[in-house]
Amino acid sequence: MLSLYEASYLGTEDEEILKKALEFSRTRLHEFISHTSPEIGYRHIVRSLTLPKHLRMARLEARNYMDEYRHASNQIPALLELAKLDNDMIQSLHQTELAEICRWWKELGLIEKLSFARDRPTECFLWTVGIFPEPCYTNCRIELTKTICILDVIDDIFDNYGTLDQLVLFTHAIKRWDLDAMEQLPEYMKICYMALYNTTNEISYSIQKEHGITVVSYLKRTWMDMFDAYLEEAKWFNSGHVPSFRTYLDNGAISVGSCMALVHATFLIGDGLSKETISMMKPYPRLFTCSGEILRLWDDLGTSTEEQERGDNASSIQCFMGENNIRDENEGRKHIRLVIRNLWRELNGLAMNKTVPLSVVKASLNMARTAQVIYQHGDDKSTFTVDDYVQTLIFSSLPSNH
Repeated sequence: MLSLYEASYLGTEDEEILKKALEFSRTRLHEFISHTSPEIGYRHIVRSLTLPKHLRMARLEARNYMDEYRHASNQIPALLELAKLDNDMIQSLHQTELAEICRWWKELGLIEKLSFARDRPTECFLWTVGIFPEPCYTNCRIELTKTICILDVIDDIFDNYGTLDQLVLFTHAIKRWDLDAMEQLPEYMKICYMALYNTTNEISYSIQKEHGITVVSYLKRTWMDMFDAYLEEAKWFNSGHVPSFRTYLDNGAISVGSCMALVHATFLIGDGLSKETISMMKPYPRLFTCSGEILRLWDDLGTSTEEQERGDNASSIQCFMGENNIRDENEGRKHIRLVIRNLWRELNGLAMNKTVPLSVVKASLNMARTAQVIYQHGDDKSTFTVDDYVQTLIFSSLPSNH
């Protein structure tokens, strides 16, 4: 039983042996758990077998464990107090970071000019808390949140607002990466173009100061690739084309923003920036696209129903169903979960690659973990929402143990 529990740390969702162990735990495990704190041990093992530790968001897992440990009959009060102090310090740090991001977002003024776009800096920040859980990465969280905020606006332009002709012009202008290139754009696109152009150059400048390397060409390329992927999806939508599952996923791993975020993360972290490491940014390491595929598929599982109702592009679920003549959406979803499971096995193997700095490997794994947290419950409002996670991690203090 203990071996199965330990195996769950590196396991993936839905593995048959872990399902059998979970059933065993539900019926007989309480006979074997330490009598000093059976209720905590039981819940801890059942949760690990349901969702392996390796797939969980680190900071959220720590907070959940503290909540459980408070009720353990064999707790060490001093240890719990230290954990609470650490949690309070990190929350204070995150609140300071978020305040800076919200101030930047307000001064940028995109939402005032583009009323159709998402206004979710706090949710964007949650992603970076998941990707960079270590306290030392304040600058990484702040700068990457800026790119995600702008990414959301661009995503809304492509999905909900721009005409295909405008989107073609927008993509061509971005690929020139020249302010003169935006003259032919409609006003709302000019505003977004300026925000992206200035923010990317500012991040490049901060990396130049911090690490002494010029990265603007790498950062702007990730945006050019993003725009190409977005435009491809817009063309599919306008023509009613449903691509093959593989074509969809290859494009989706880019359009979901994973490679853009991880390239930025690599340079913001600044570890091991040798010529070899930098050369891996073009083309993207499989570590990045594998994490991106997991993110894309979890995004589809979490938002597909809502997007289909408003007439968006076919998701990975619909692409797979059409390709395999499947009519039952539950069957399609089951297959997508199987693909995610296999991708996690691949990602675990890629994480052993010594050519990529460990800090970047961790960021790639954390991106896939955070995707599961954000999207696993879909539009089921009876379970945890993104706002719940934000409150838990950033604002809600751990109750006193007295």
